[in-house]
Amino acid sequence: MSVALVRNPGEGSHYHYYDSVLEQVVSTTETQGVVSVARVTARRSDAPPLHVHSREDESWVVLSGRVRFWIGSSSLDACDVHDAGPGAYVFGPRSVPHTFQPLTTTAEFLVINNPGAIEGYFHSVGDADARHDADHIDSLAEYGVALLDAPPPA
Repeated sequence: MSVALVRNPGEGSHYHYYDSVLEQVVSTTETQGVVSVARVTARRSDAPPLHVHSREDESWVVLSGRVRFWIGSSSLDACDVHDAGPGAYVFGPRSVPHTFQPLTTTAEFLVINNPGAIEGYFHSVGDADARHDADHIDSLAEYGVALLDAPPPA
């Protein structure tokens, strides 16, 4: 059964995702798969390719910095573009293409996935010198994620 919890910054478990370290704030094991929350400090080079999830909704809460979001189309050029600063909440429903990129040197945000199974993918990537998303297309597909376009240029 899920239990209520309070987790302050730094109290979650940490794991490598490419060349970044993420904090698992809330795990699917703590919520019976209902939600996964990670705290991310991202650089411009950490932007993922434009992609779409078929199994979960994804939300972001910007804690510091500014982040640009591309939402709603299968190409970056055709997406709606929105900039979000500290305190902003962004919702990306399943089946709606999206990507993001910090506009500042770094940005910190929470990534919230409902349900949280995609957490398994993030943990499976492990440490790498840089992002290599195209190397994980089969694994992404197992989690219902498809890559649609390149990431925004750094």
